[in-house]
Amino acid sequence: MSRIVSLIITLFCLAPLAMAQENNEEEKVDVLEIINHHISDSHHWNVFSWKGTDGQIKSIDIPLPVMAYNKNNGDILVRLSSAFETEGVTKNGVIYTLNHHDKLEADGSTEPIFDFSLTRNVASMLMSAVLLILIFVGAARSIAKTKVPRGASVACEELVLFVKSIADEQIGGQKGAKFTPFLLTLFFFIWINNIIGLVPFFPGSTNLSGNIAFTSILAVFTFIITHIFANNHYWIHTFTAPGIPFVMKFIMVPLEIVTMFTRPFTLLIRLFANITGGHMIIISLFSLIFLLHTYAIACASVPLAFIVFLLELIFGALQAYIFTILSALYIGLAVNAGHDD
Repeated sequence: MSRIVSLIITLFCLAPLAMAQENNEEEKVDVLEIINHHISDSHHWNVFSWKGTDGQIKSIDIPLPVMAYNKNNGDILVRLSSAFETEGVTKNGVIYTLNHHDKLEADGSTEPIFDFSLTRNVASMLMSAVLLILIFVGAARSIAKTKVPRGASVACEELVLFVKSIADEQIGGQKGAKFTPFLLTLFFFIWINNIIGLVPFFPGSTNLSGNIAFTSILAVFTFIITHIFANNHYWIHTFTAPGIPFVMKFIMVPLEIVTMFTRPFTLLIRLFANITGGHMIIISLFSLIFLLHTYAIACASVPLAFIVFLLELIFGALQAYIFTILSALYIGLAVNAGHDD
């Protein structure tokens, strides 16, 4: 563990100092563009970049599949992103290009394009899923073989029991067991992607948990499961607000309906904002070296960035826990409504 921490410290310290050296050329740096480039998705996955002897930035990238459908002419496009690096791809007289925001365009417009590409975030998500399968299948086989958890299997078992306790407390023993697999998936899927996003080198540094589409889908799953398994008492309480004066029902019922949709909305915004904010703070602290053109600021910005990085490691687990426990709470309110009134 100490070696990993030392490696991260070295990377975080050397990277900004190397960038500070380039600032002797008094180049103007667009910090906002750097931040947007980091937190946004891409059709390629950068492995390593360096400045060549000719002064140009060179990089090693993994091209990812670009898959799209043009609703105007019915074109189905399947190419590697590397095919778009020069003049784009021409099909049926239409020129397809990737603009400076890495968005696919047909003759200079993005409007008729349905993009289903395997982007960097999608590739990172698939990688995290494979990692989780390998970790827990390996742990399960180890426990089945030795009958007693050992090594990493102990940590896996304790984390599983921890999430199971959330289901038991928020939903209930027998009912909670039905939703435990979903809550386990939420917790570990969010957590591992938060960790991957903080790794400052390939195949990390993606911003999957800071992608609002990703957090929205997780929140939608919680919303659907909550309302599929909601009992009659939940629906009666939502649409009739029993036990209050009739006039107040005209206020309470709309509020209850709005609350149904604000709960998943707060889930997705909380995860999205916290993860994206952490990435932006770290990059902003490093960017001070660019803006002030001095090595001296690195003495303050690099340690601060590293402290934020350590906090983000904690917050990554905390955000996975919060998303999981709130999902369990919302499910518990729906399936147990009426029993504890």
